[in-house]
Amino acid sequence: MKLMITGAKGMLGRTLLHYLDNHELIPVDLEEFDITDKTAVLDAFEEYKPEAVIHCAAMTAVDACESEPEKAHRINAAGSENIAIACQQHQARLLAISTDYVFSGELDRPYREDDATGPRSVYGESKLAGEEAVRKHCLEHLILRIAWLYGQGGPSFLHTMLRLGRAIGEPLKVVDDQRGNPTSADAIAAHLKLILEKPISGTLHLTCEGETTWYGFTREIFRLAGISREVVACKTSEFPRPAPRPANSSLEKSGLRQQGLPPMPEWKDALHNFMETYPNG
Repeated sequence: MKLMITGAKGMLGRTLLHYLDNHELIPVDLEEFDITDKTAVLDAFEEYKPEAVIHCAAMTAVDACESEPEKAHRINAAGSENIAIACQQHQARLLAISTDYVFSGELDRPYREDDATGPRSVYGESKLAGEEAVRKHCLEHLILRIAWLYGQGGPSFLHTMLRLGRAIGEPLKVVDDQRGNPTSADAIAAHLKLILEKPISGTLHLTCEGETTWYGFTREIFRLAGISREVVACKTSEFPRPAPRPANSSLEKSGLRQQGLPPMPEWKDALHNFMETYPNG
Protein backbone atom coordinates (compact mmCIF):
# COMPACT_ATOMS: atom_id res chain seq x y z
CA MET A 1 0.00 0.00 0.00
CA LYS A 2 0.99 3.67 -0.18
CA LEU A 3 2.14 4.24 3.39
CA MET A 4 2.97 7.69 4.74
CA ILE A 5 5.20 7.97 7.81
CA THR A 6 5.21 11.35 9.55
CA GLY A 7 8.26 12.25 11.61
CA ALA A 8 10.23 9.98 9.30
CA LYS A 9 13.59 11.41 10.40
CA GLY A 10 12.97 10.57 14.06
CA MET A 11 14.24 7.45 15.79
CA LEU A 12 11.05 5.41 15.35
CA GLY A 13 10.39 6.80 11.88
CA ARG A 14 13.84 5.77 10.63
CA THR A 15 13.34 2.25 12.01
CA LEU A 16 9.93 1.93 10.35
CA LEU A 17 11.37 2.91 6.99
CA HIS A 18 13.81 0.02 7.30
CA TYR A 19 11.19 -2.57 8.32
CA LEU A 20 8.27 -1.58 6.11
CA ASP A 21 10.01 -1.40 2.75
CA ASN A 22 7.54 -3.93 1.32
CA HIS A 23 5.15 -0.96 1.04
CA GLU A 24 5.34 2.13 -1.17
CA LEU A 25 6.73 4.41 1.49
CA ILE A 26 6.07 8.15 1.71
CA PRO A 27 8.49 9.48 4.36
CA VAL A 28 7.62 13.02 5.43
CA ASP A 29 9.07 15.43 7.96
CA LEU A 30 9.25 19.21 8.31
CA GLU A 31 10.84 19.59 4.88
CA GLU A 32 7.72 18.13 3.23
CA PHE A 33 5.08 19.81 5.41
CA ASP A 34 4.42 21.13 8.91
CA ILE A 35 1.69 19.08 10.63
CA THR A 36 0.51 22.20 12.49
CA ASP A 37 -0.40 23.84 9.15
CA LYS A 38 -3.78 22.36 8.21
CA THR A 39 -3.69 23.66 4.65
CA ALA A 40 -0.21 22.25 4.08
CA VAL A 41 -1.32 18.88 5.47
CA LEU A 42 -4.39 18.70 3.22
CA ASP A 43 -2.36 19.78 0.19
CA ALA A 44 0.23 17.08 0.91
CA PHE A 45 -2.43 14.39 1.22
CA GLU A 46 -3.90 15.54 -2.09
CA GLU A 47 -0.46 15.19 -3.66
CA TYR A 48 0.70 11.92 -2.07
CA LYS A 49 -2.68 10.16 -1.71
CA PRO A 50 -1.62 7.74 1.06
CA GLU A 51 -3.73 4.68 1.83
CA ALA A 52 -2.42 4.50 5.41
CA VAL A 53 -0.46 6.81 7.71
CA ILE A 54 1.76 5.99 10.69
CA HIS A 55 1.82 9.24 12.62
CA CYS A 56 5.10 9.47 14.56
CA ALA A 57 5.67 13.22 14.37
CA ALA A 58 5.52 14.77 17.84
CA MET A 59 7.21 17.04 20.34
CA THR A 60 8.65 14.43 22.71
CA ALA A 61 11.09 16.50 24.80
CA VAL A 62 9.13 16.18 28.04
CA ASP A 63 10.74 19.05 29.95
CA ALA A 64 10.65 21.36 26.92
CA CYS A 65 6.91 20.70 26.67
CA GLU A 66 6.56 21.88 30.27
CA SER A 67 8.22 25.21 29.46
CA GLU A 68 6.54 25.59 26.03
CA PRO A 69 2.98 24.30 26.55
CA GLU A 70 1.48 26.16 23.59
CA LYS A 71 4.03 24.66 21.22
CA ALA A 72 3.48 21.18 22.71
CA HIS A 73 -0.29 21.38 22.19
CA ARG A 74 0.13 22.88 18.72
CA ILE A 75 2.27 19.94 17.59
CA ASN A 76 0.91 17.00 19.61
CA ALA A 77 -2.78 17.93 19.71
CA ALA A 78 -3.57 20.28 16.80
CA GLY A 79 -1.02 18.56 14.56
CA SER A 80 -2.59 15.17 15.24
CA GLU A 81 -6.04 16.64 14.58
CA ASN A 82 -4.88 17.90 11.17
CA ILE A 83 -3.49 14.49 10.26
CA ALA A 84 -6.71 12.80 11.43
CA ILE A 85 -8.92 15.16 9.39
CA ALA A 86 -6.80 14.57 6.29
CA CYS A 87 -6.91 10.80 6.78
CA GLN A 88 -10.70 10.87 7.09
CA GLN A 89 -11.10 13.01 3.97
CA HIS A 90 -8.86 10.70 1.95
CA GLN A 91 -10.15 7.46 3.52
CA ALA A 92 -6.66 6.59 4.74
CA ARG A 93 -6.17 4.37 7.77
CA LEU A 94 -4.44 6.19 10.63
CA LEU A 95 -2.04 4.54 13.08
CA ALA A 96 -1.12 7.18 15.67
CA ILE A 97 1.78 6.77 18.09
CA SER A 98 1.03 7.80 21.68
CA THR A 99 2.62 7.36 25.10
CA ASP A 100 2.44 6.02 28.64
CA TYR A 101 2.42 9.66 29.84
CA VAL A 102 -1.34 9.83 29.22
CA PHE A 103 -1.64 7.94 32.55
CA SER A 104 -0.91 9.33 36.01
CA GLY A 105 1.58 6.57 36.82
CA GLU A 106 -0.01 5.99 40.22
CA LEU A 107 -1.47 2.49 39.73
CA ASP A 108 0.29 -0.45 41.38
CA ARG A 109 -0.16 -2.70 38.31
CA PRO A 110 0.49 -2.32 34.56
CA TYR A 111 -1.96 -0.03 32.78
CA ARG A 112 -4.54 -1.62 30.49
CA GLU A 113 -5.75 0.01 27.30
CA ASP A 114 -9.11 0.90 28.88
CA ASP A 115 -7.78 2.28 32.17
CA ALA A 116 -8.67 5.87 33.01
CA THR A 117 -6.15 8.42 31.79
CA GLY A 118 -4.85 11.24 33.98
CA PRO A 119 -1.70 12.91 32.65
CA ARG A 120 0.43 14.89 35.11
CA SER A 121 2.61 16.75 32.60
CA VAL A 122 2.10 19.07 29.64
CA TYR A 123 3.56 16.39 27.38
CA GLY A 124 1.02 13.84 28.63
CA GLU A 125 -1.85 16.32 28.35
CA SER A 126 -0.89 17.26 24.79
CA LYS A 127 -0.55 13.63 23.71
CA LEU A 128 -3.91 12.73 25.29
CA ALA A 129 -5.51 15.65 23.44
CA GLY A 130 -3.94 14.21 20.28
CA GLU A 131 -5.48 10.82 21.01
CA GLU A 132 -8.89 12.41 21.49
CA ALA A 133 -8.57 14.32 18.22
CA VAL A 134 -7.71 11.12 16.36
CA ARG A 135 -10.74 9.34 17.83
CA LYS A 136 -13.02 12.26 16.98
CA HIS A 137 -11.91 13.00 13.42
CA CYS A 138 -10.85 9.66 11.89
CA LEU A 139 -13.09 6.60 11.98
CA GLU A 140 -10.46 4.13 10.80
CA HIS A 141 -7.83 4.72 13.47
CA LEU A 142 -5.54 2.76 15.75
CA ILE A 143 -3.76 4.45 18.67
CA LEU A 144 -0.54 2.73 19.72
CA ARG A 145 0.91 3.65 23.11
CA ILE A 146 4.64 3.09 23.54
CA ALA A 147 7.15 3.86 26.32
CA TRP A 148 10.84 3.84 27.25
CA LEU A 149 11.78 3.76 23.58
CA TYR A 150 15.27 3.25 22.20
CA GLY A 151 16.42 2.68 18.63
CA GLN A 152 19.39 2.82 16.31
CA GLY A 153 21.06 6.23 16.32
CA GLY A 154 18.98 7.60 19.22
CA PRO A 155 18.55 9.92 20.94
CA SER A 156 17.36 7.88 23.92
CA PHE A 157 18.13 7.01 27.54
CA LEU A 158 20.18 4.04 26.30
CA HIS A 159 22.43 6.28 24.22
CA THR A 160 22.91 8.69 27.12
CA MET A 161 23.88 5.83 29.43
CA LEU A 162 26.33 4.37 26.90
CA ARG A 163 28.02 7.77 26.61
CA LEU A 164 28.16 8.35 30.37
CA GLY A 165 29.16 4.78 31.15
CA ARG A 166 32.15 4.90 28.80
CA ALA A 167 33.42 8.12 30.37
CA ILE A 168 35.68 8.18 33.44
CA GLY A 169 34.11 9.51 36.60
CA GLU A 170 32.32 8.94 39.87
CA PRO A 171 29.66 6.21 40.19
CA LEU A 172 26.53 7.06 38.18
CA LYS A 173 23.34 7.69 40.12
CA VAL A 174 20.27 6.29 38.33
CA VAL A 175 16.65 6.42 39.47
CA ASP A 176 15.34 3.16 40.91
CA ASP A 177 11.76 4.12 41.90
CA GLN A 178 10.28 4.50 38.41
CA ARG A 179 9.39 1.32 36.57
CA GLY A 180 8.43 0.56 33.01
CA ASN A 181 8.98 -1.54 29.88
CA PRO A 182 12.19 -0.71 27.97
CA THR A 183 11.13 -1.04 24.34
CA SER A 184 13.10 -1.44 21.14
CA ALA A 185 12.00 0.49 18.07
CA ASP A 186 12.85 -2.66 16.10
CA ALA A 187 10.31 -4.66 18.13
CA ILE A 188 7.64 -2.02 17.50
CA ALA A 189 8.40 -1.92 13.78
CA ALA A 190 8.24 -5.71 13.46
CA HIS A 191 4.82 -5.74 15.15
CA LEU A 192 3.55 -2.82 13.08
CA LYS A 193 4.37 -4.85 9.97
CA LEU A 194 1.88 -7.46 11.23
CA ILE A 195 -0.67 -4.92 12.47
CA LEU A 196 -0.83 -3.26 9.04
CA GLU A 197 -2.12 -6.55 7.62
CA LYS A 198 -5.10 -6.63 10.02
CA PRO A 199 -8.13 -4.30 10.10
CA ILE A 200 -7.61 -3.44 13.77
CA SER A 201 -9.00 -0.24 15.27
CA GLY A 202 -9.14 1.28 18.74
CA THR A 203 -6.18 1.42 21.13
CA LEU A 204 -3.28 -0.98 21.69
CA HIS A 205 -0.25 -0.95 23.97
CA LEU A 206 2.97 -1.83 22.19
CA THR A 207 5.82 -2.10 24.69
CA CYS A 208 8.13 -5.00 25.37
CA GLU A 209 7.16 -7.60 27.98
CA GLY A 210 8.54 -7.52 31.50
CA GLU A 211 9.43 -4.48 33.53
CA THR A 212 12.37 -2.91 35.33
CA THR A 213 13.52 0.45 36.68
CA TRP A 214 15.86 2.94 35.02
CA TYR A 215 18.55 1.59 37.36
CA GLY A 216 17.85 -2.00 36.31
CA PHE A 217 17.78 -0.96 32.65
CA THR A 218 21.16 0.75 33.03
CA ARG A 219 22.71 -2.27 34.73
CA GLU A 220 21.63 -4.50 31.83
CA ILE A 221 22.88 -2.01 29.21
CA PHE A 222 26.27 -1.88 30.92
CA ARG A 223 26.45 -5.67 31.25
CA LEU A 224 25.79 -6.20 27.56
CA ALA A 225 28.15 -3.40 26.52
CA GLY A 226 30.95 -4.61 28.82
CA ILE A 227 30.96 -1.30 30.72
CA SER A 228 32.40 -1.51 34.23
CA ARG A 229 31.51 1.95 35.56
CA GLU A 230 29.67 1.66 38.88
CA VAL A 231 25.93 2.43 39.02
CA VAL A 232 24.21 3.51 42.23
CA ALA A 233 20.45 3.44 42.75
CA CYS A 234 18.76 6.68 43.82
CA LYS A 235 15.28 8.17 44.21
CA THR A 236 13.38 10.44 41.82
CA SER A 237 13.41 13.16 44.48
CA GLU A 238 17.20 13.39 44.12
CA PHE A 239 16.80 14.49 40.48
CA PRO A 240 13.98 17.07 40.34
CA ARG A 241 12.89 17.82 36.77
CA PRO A 242 10.47 20.41 35.33
CA ALA A 243 8.01 17.70 34.24
CA PRO A 244 6.91 14.99 36.69
CA ARG A 245 7.78 11.45 35.63
CA PRO A 246 5.30 8.57 36.06
CA ALA A 247 6.30 6.22 38.88
CA ASN A 248 4.65 3.41 36.92
CA SER A 249 4.96 3.39 33.12
CA SER A 250 4.30 -0.33 32.70
CA LEU A 251 1.69 -1.14 30.06
CA GLU A 252 -0.43 -4.28 29.85
CA LYS A 253 -0.67 -5.79 26.33
CA SER A 254 -4.02 -7.58 26.54
CA GLY A 255 -5.12 -5.91 23.31
CA LEU A 256 -2.45 -7.76 21.32
CA ARG A 257 -3.66 -11.08 22.70
CA GLN A 258 -7.29 -10.25 21.94
CA GLN A 259 -6.35 -9.48 18.34
CA GLY A 260 -4.50 -12.79 17.95
CA LEU A 261 -1.16 -11.06 17.53
CA PRO A 262 2.06 -12.53 18.93
CA PRO A 263 3.37 -11.05 22.18
CA MET A 264 6.04 -8.40 22.15
CA PRO A 265 9.51 -9.76 23.01
CA GLU A 266 10.82 -9.70 26.57
CA TRP A 267 12.70 -6.45 27.18
CA LYS A 268 15.99 -8.20 28.01
CA ASP A 269 15.83 -10.27 24.81
CA ALA A 270 15.05 -7.21 22.69
CA LEU A 271 17.88 -5.26 24.32
CA HIS A 272 20.31 -8.15 23.76
CA ASN A 273 19.39 -8.30 20.06
CA PHE A 274 19.72 -4.54 19.73
CA MET A 275 23.14 -4.38 21.39
CA GLU A 276 24.40 -7.25 19.25
CA THR A 277 23.27 -5.46 16.09
CA TYR A 278 24.19 -1.93 17.17
CA PRO A 279 26.97 -2.17 19.81
CA ASN A 280 27.38 1.63 19.78
CA GLY A 281 23.63 2.25 19.82
